[in-house]
Amino acid sequence: MPKWIDVHTHLNMLEMTPEQGLENAAKAGVTHVITIGTCPADWPTVLDLSKKFPERVFCTLGVHPHESELYTPEAEKTLLANLSYERLVAVGEIGLDYYYDNAPRLNQREVFERQMEIAGQAGLPVEIHTRDAEADTAEVLQKFNGQVRGLLHCFTSSWDLAKKALDVGFHISISGVVTFKNAQSLREVVEKVPLDRLHVETDAPFLAPIPHRGKKNEPAWVTHTAELVASLKKVSMEELSAQTRRNALDLFPRMKLL
Repeated sequence: MPKWIDVHTHLNMLEMTPEQGLENAAKAGVTHVITIGTCPADWPTVLDLSKKFPERVFCTLGVHPHESELYTPEAEKTLLANLSYERLVAVGEIGLDYYYDNAPRLNQREVFERQMEIAGQAGLPVEIHTRDAEADTAEVLQKFNGQVRGLLHCFTSSWDLAKKALDVGFHISISGVVTFKNAQSLREVVEKVPLDRLHVETDAPFLAPIPHRGKKNEPAWVTHTAELVASLKKVSMEELSAQTRRNALDLFPRMKLL
């Protein structure tokens, strides 16, 4: 059975318990997950999950663009204090979201750039959320070119942004959105992204792939996304599995998988 890493999930938000989510994932061949911190309120839970399941779960901490106004000096102090934790593999989820505009755009940009600075200083990669903010995202990536690596998670943007990200050393992560009927443009992007820069994820409990669309997503279902990505890249599931694991180890060296 191919072995998978769900590089972006929210174990603390699943419809089921984290234990059940991980059990289902193991049965599907998902050996490891990265569970994502989005705001100071969920950071303790995210950290606890990585400690409770040390053989399976890694984590990130960051302030999501929706929560940018929660990025206070105290929050930054807490973030900095946890950056040396060995199971924290990236700063994230950070970025820009101009679709919902849940926080002022200037504030989003300032908080995004500050967290990029912190990641660069710590030598950690980032996991970036971007929606309807291609130009500004590309500007920030270029500003930190050579200083910060990472991935654009749940990528749904254009080939133009993907290419700009690839050009500065970033990776691209694909979610269940790629299985949706109206996602032809995204499938065309996946065909162009080099195999050694690709990842698969669920973003669970959001964006369940076909055939589970409309349900609450879970890490086990990353295999449905992988099946479609493998077909688009014209490789076997075994080859995609092996390559995405290599990609994860390259991008997230703290994972140190066996």
